[in-house]
Amino acid sequence: MATQQGAITRATFDEVILPIFAPAEFIPVKGKGSRVWDQQGKEYVDFAGGIAVTALGHCHPALVEALKTQGETLWHISNVFTNEPALRLARKLIDATFAERVVFMNSGTEANETAFKLARYYASTRHSPNKTKIIAFHNAFHGRSLFTVTVGGQPKYSDGFGPKPADIVHVPYNDLHAVKAVMDDHTCAVVVEPIQGEGGVTAATPEFLQGLRDLCDEHNALLVFDEVQCGMGRSGDLFAYMHYGVTPDILTSAKALGGGFPVSAMLTTQEIASVFHPGSHGSTYGGNPLACAVAGVAFDIINTPEVLNGVNEKRELFVKHLQDINAKYDLFSEIRGMGLLIGAELKPQYKGRARDFLYASADEGLMVLNAGPDVMRFAPSLIIEENDIEEGMLRFAKAVAKVINA
Repeated sequence: MATQQGAITRATFDEVILPIFAPAEFIPVKGKGSRVWDQQGKEYVDFAGGIAVTALGHCHPALVEALKTQGETLWHISNVFTNEPALRLARKLIDATFAERVVFMNSGTEANETAFKLARYYASTRHSPNKTKIIAFHNAFHGRSLFTVTVGGQPKYSDGFGPKPADIVHVPYNDLHAVKAVMDDHTCAVVVEPIQGEGGVTAATPEFLQGLRDLCDEHNALLVFDEVQCGMGRSGDLFAYMHYGVTPDILTSAKALGGGFPVSAMLTTQEIASVFHPGSHGSTYGGNPLACAVAGVAFDIINTPEVLNGVNEKRELFVKHLQDINAKYDLFSEIRGMGLLIGAELKPQYKGRARDFLYASADEGLMVLNAGPDVMRFAPSLIIEENDIEEGMLRFAKAVAKVINA
């Protein structure tokens, strides 16, 4: 029987929530820009961005206004009908990208599930029912449904749930020869993150992505870019494929798309989309007016020269501070990533200790991320102010000193 409701503390989590997360000991209750406050009023600088989600910081006035306005107008009508915010957002995405058709879902997992289902359906209807192989990469992350977690190349997330979807092959990332070795005419799609996020913040080489494009063209397979984490301005371009000059057949977007409001999208061409028909796929909440109204405003702000050009300027400042910390403490073997998705790999003597630096940062009033046990990850707001970067890095330096000198 549930206990009586009382004070909400971190211990409440252990009493009422399924134990699939291990949240920090403090509970954030308010955010503004790149600052967050907990229940005790302690202030934090946010370099985590809700895992690359709050691309415009916390409670951006334009997003708040969009939510309030739409919230007083129309919340939900289901996919029995369409709605104006969804159609406006779809038009914006199409006008700004290679895409000719868009479908909205609620999360990166759902966008990727849609993409993978579409890729197989397209291959089976346009080519052969036996054209089902999906090639993906070790250390990838594409979501938590059974299909997407199987395509993701991390068995620790997919083992133990019974039979997995079949005909999925994993090879090393950035290794074109490994792809060639398993690529054949039974391949329906190659699925890749232009920048692996959860897998360690590793960017693809231009030669790798161009090689994948060529192989897909040769074998009539679709090239699927998962830009859930690296898209929507985080690379310094609206989508990372634009940086590389390699156009996918299907692209997925989520996280920053709604600036913190749950929404995702799958983008593709008319030719590929045309194999689906009413009933092929769906979502009760996908494309709801609230989400699309907020995302439409977030899109308008992110897709501007001011924001996109500022991403790499801010990256340079982050990297400079990380290099200064490294010069003092000899902590990192590599600083990598692209734009404001930054990974700092720990040197061998600190391997496995990323969470120690994360916890120490929280003690110093800084929210950061890790990408596996060996990489510190920074994914702040795309419009984070310079003084927030300076203050946050001062706090990170104190956290590093605390861990190293403990």
